[in-house]
Amino acid sequence: MSTEGHGRSGEDDQVLVAEYALGLLEGGERAAFARRLATEPALAAELKLWRSRLSTLDREFAEEPAPAHVLERIERRLFGDAAPARAGWWNSLPLWRGLTATAAAVAVLAIGFNLMQPRIDPAQLATQLVAAIESQEGFGVEFIAVYDEALGQVRVTSLRGDAVPDRDYELWYIKGDQPAVSMGVLPMNERREIPLDADARASIEPGTVFAVTLEQKGGSPTGVAQGPIVAVGTARSI
Repeated sequence: MSTEGHGRSGEDDQVLVAEYALGLLEGGERAAFARRLATEPALAAELKLWRSRLSTLDREFAEEPAPAHVLERIERRLFGDAAPARAGWWNSLPLWRGLTATAAAVAVLAIGFNLMQPRIDPAQLATQLVAAIESQEGFGVEFIAVYDEALGQVRVTSLRGDAVPDRDYELWYIKGDQPAVSMGVLPMNERREIPLDADARASIEPGTVFAVTLEQKGGSPTGVAQGPIVAVGTARSI
């Protein structure tokens, strides 16, 4: 998403300031927004406010293990009865840290949006979801996904990790006990905006799980995950 132009709403600018403060903007997008900060005092003031909020976070959040059965349920939704055999470390609770640095960033977004309620339509707040898609041990990839119901799309940003030769990362959503549904392959070190069909819009809600698997080039050809789960996160309201 470009930060250039004057047709952007104030709410979009607030999201961009938050992403800039959290280090989620990269490359040309970050440089373009930095140029706006130099010429738009209101944006600079907003950034100063965000940095003030961030400075208090270190003492606010602690790790919280997720239930041990969560991974098993996710694997059943992704792989069905053909779920691959798991090594012992798949069952380790440290894989399911609830609030890592990326999850803390999600909490920051939630705090920021709540603090800015006087300038945001509450109806729009109710349709914004975010998921910190956190790496499973040994894979080293992380993403953040933001679902905007008004736009009917999920915006996914790669936060950490490298591309794997001749393989692609593939994003899935899982609602309750329903089978996982592919949302397509994800590029590394950049952002992708994924338009959603009516079924996906009806399915993505607080509690919906996002999972990333490592698949063959172009993604799974069967519509069912073939490769290992490399990152998992749960959608939360902001």
